[in-house]
Amino acid sequence: MATMANLPFITYFCAVNTPNSSLMVLIFFLLSLYYIFDTASKICQKSLIDWLLTSFVLFAGSVIVTGFCLSPLHLTASVGAWAVGVIMPSILISLTSTLAQPQHQPLQILNTIVGRWQVFKNWFSDLSFYLKCIFSVLFLTLAIVGITNLILVLATPPNEWDSMTGHLNRVMQYIQRGTMAHFGGTNWNMDTYPKSVTTIQIYSFLITGRFENALKFIHHLSYWVSLVAIFGIVQRIARNLTASFFCALAFSLFLDLLMQATTTDTDIVLAAYLSCSLYFLFSFKNTQLDSYLYLAALSLSIAFGHKATFALLIPSVFVVVVYTVLSPELWVGSRGFQARSHISNLFKFTSAVAVCFCIWTLPTGYLKNIEVFGHPIGPPTALKHQSIERATSHGGFKNLFEQGSRNVLRYTCDFVNLDGLRNIETGQRLNRVMKKPLIWLEQKLKMRLDEETDFTIIPFTFERRYMFTNGTPYWGILGFALVFPILFLVLFGAIRSPVHWFLAVAVLLHFAALSYSAPYDPWKGRYFQETGIFAVLFLALLFDKKYNLVSKDNILLKTHVGLVVIIACLSAILAVFYNLRALPISVNGQKSIFEQSRMEVQTFARPDITAAYAKFDSIVPDTATVALGTINDDFEYPLFGKNLTRKLIPINPFEQGVQPIPAEADYLFFAKSVIKPLPTDLRLGTDTTQADVLYRGQDYYLRKLRP
Repeated sequence: MATMANLPFITYFCAVNTPNSSLMVLIFFLLSLYYIFDTASKICQKSLIDWLLTSFVLFAGSVIVTGFCLSPLHLTASVGAWAVGVIMPSILISLTSTLAQPQHQPLQILNTIVGRWQVFKNWFSDLSFYLKCIFSVLFLTLAIVGITNLILVLATPPNEWDSMTGHLNRVMQYIQRGTMAHFGGTNWNMDTYPKSVTTIQIYSFLITGRFENALKFIHHLSYWVSLVAIFGIVQRIARNLTASFFCALAFSLFLDLLMQATTTDTDIVLAAYLSCSLYFLFSFKNTQLDSYLYLAALSLSIAFGHKATFALLIPSVFVVVVYTVLSPELWVGSRGFQARSHISNLFKFTSAVAVCFCIWTLPTGYLKNIEVFGHPIGPPTALKHQSIERATSHGGFKNLFEQGSRNVLRYTCDFVNLDGLRNIETGQRLNRVMKKPLIWLEQKLKMRLDEETDFTIIPFTFERRYMFTNGTPYWGILGFALVFPILFLVLFGAIRSPVHWFLAVAVLLHFAALSYSAPYDPWKGRYFQETGIFAVLFLALLFDKKYNLVSKDNILLKTHVGLVVIIACLSAILAVFYNLRALPISVNGQKSIFEQSRMEVQTFARPDITAAYAKFDSIVPDTATVALGTINDDFEYPLFGKNLTRKLIPINPFEQGVQPIPAEADYLFFAKSVIKPLPTDLRLGTDTTQADVLYRGQDYYLRKLRP
């Protein structure tokens, strides 16, 4: 029986070693983009936001499905197969949408953009002097951090811890193997982590001619998609252009989102999927068009297939679904017919979720994890390290409630920080003064937040270590000085807004889920990006008719908001320009990322191994095959080399023991704790003199296996 790989048409495009075939790949890539954009213009209403978000979801969904189809055919590394394959899912989606709803005139993109630009100019010119100042500062700050982050994405290699051990490591493994099949990597994330974002990274890497920084494209794009979605959601909720711009610009300054925009960490992509799904749900409430239900179902299924922690968002999403799909405020009096209609809508939505779940969630690896590990998430060791078992094993659910409640307070204290501003000494001193009342209160109430360690990965401290505040900040001053005060005013009825009351419940449910489901982790700032999607919408109330910021009478409120905005903008700029992982310019005696060697950049989080890895890189040829006798937390991605052409074969798969050295290996790179070195082995070592290292490297050796 002929397979897809044996068809002449596919075989031709799988061989991209000639200029002609490379040109054909480019043509098919552009054709796929055109088809996705065109399909989106037919599905969406006459809205530029609709078109942008629909295009993003269709693009992600098409690439993910294509990746799942190519893997069993061993075409994961085939550029031509990717170029042709991505078009197919969008064609099917277009046909399905045609059958699901009546067609309308496609959106005229260029005309719409011109029209929206005129609306923007008219809007800005009509603003008061105060608001013109506020928005000018916000737009200028976004331009500064946006351009800087784009340069960092395009010009610097990735260097995040999880990417060096797992995420990017497995991208290269899948490409060299030609399939995303389970293989047993050194780090447990290699096989257990859902593979949807990996398909997008592989596609981006291959379609751009193996451009390494393309591995960051989906993450950087997610930053901008989230801002567009926030703008659109506020338009659906408040129908206020000023509120929409303010919320989107404020979210652009949320430091956890801003810092991940240059990385290959995964939470920012989950935030983009979530924001799209919320936009489609609120759009459905306003229009009652079934297409929005199906797009929301698609977005949510892709999100669940992206990361297992989406499960913690399900209660929050359910609250929004209740408000948007069931519309409980209409279930009164003689509205029985409407109630039946809303239940029918819920049935359509859940049915769509079920179908999309089977296509975009289950194939990502959950079923394989059950087969291999007996659990959809991963091996028992990893689950025990980061799950409720850490608390329930020492006192049952009573202890979980106690320790989880401490986590609520710990994360609350972490939010009350001038993150970003703390990167300079003046900001740090100001932050210490600001935290004194919290510390005093904690000591008086004897909450033991820093003494109890049963349910913590790294013990809590009021003075978070600089590596945490610098690497994974929270929301900064916008969170504790604007968002949360408004949220609690809504929750307790001081401000009445039904939609925001539901959103307040959604925020608190996700906050509680993060606190009670896993031990306290000072790196958790990144997990609150999704919470921020719900929370930033409360800023729209500043422009509500009753609490209008533009009113001349609200001098105190306008002063407070203006001060918060200025500090938030300054914090965002300092967060980007003092980001130790990717310094745009040299500061405090530390070299800019543009002045560092590739190995210095990629071992930033493990500086004690830099010299050993650099020595390995100088000895081992770029095309060599290397067997790896490393441990779970060792950085393996840098060992692929600057051209990502070395073949790496793990021989110490997670919890399976050391395997025989394959005959094809030219070298053996190993840790002394894994394999006993021979007298003839070259000791690469590690720097034991380095201080303040979070996790020390191993004692590394290199063995040449072939003459």
